[in-house]
Amino acid sequence: MIEEKVSLYQPDQEDRIFPKEPEFDNFDDHRRHLKEHLAAACRFFHKCRFDFGFAGHLTIRDPERPELYWTNPMAVPFSKVCVSNIILVDHFGKFIEGNYAVNQAGFVLHGAVHEDHPEILAMCHAHTIYGTAWAATGRPLDPISQDASAFYEDHVVIADEGGKVAVEAKAGYEVSAAFGNNKAAIHQNHGLLTASRHSIDSAAFWFSALERCCQQQLLIEACGIKPKMVPH
Repeated sequence: MIEEKVSLYQPDQEDRIFPKEPEFDNFDDHRRHLKEHLAAACRFFHKCRFDFGFAGHLTIRDPERPELYWTNPMAVPFSKVCVSNIILVDHFGKFIEGNYAVNQAGFVLHGAVHEDHPEILAMCHAHTIYGTAWAATGRPLDPISQDASAFYEDHVVIADEGGKVAVEAKAGYEVSAAFGNNKAAIHQNHGLLTASRHSIDSAAFWFSALERCCQQQLLIEACGIKPKMVPH
């Protein structure tokens, strides 16, 4: 009887509402939407305390010119990023539109990944406390929780060039080659990177989730107790 009552409240699949990216009739409206969400993602990073000086960059492809991408300006805190100060650059960091400088390390890494992986629409990177600490171990995250299982076989550790400031194109392409089809990367001695084939919203969420998982694993290992793993 209970099962029958429960079934009455299960709508058909086609009646269920699930959030998705809106569709646009023109590039201007689509571009405005992407820039607003990029700015919102930067504000979200500020609320999560992902700021550290001017380190960190978020990018989203332009809908009309996919070889170009929008990014937060150099030396502007995440809390101050808005639609009016976001800048447009190409894969090589050439300034296209806006009034602020370009973060050189930002375009080297992001530009190479965007160029080599046209399906990637958005990327996030920041020098966070737990992500950077875990990156120093040079190890992938273990599936110690349901949260961490979201990255199981879907993230990679990149060791090359991690201890150096990425200002040379070679470093960017090495990161890009290692990134593969994963949604996240732990760049040894550097920090975290996430990518999305869907939106800047999802790239930002996965970044916060990855940082949280790094924190969880560091806490468990600090206890000196070997954790139980989620089965394959």
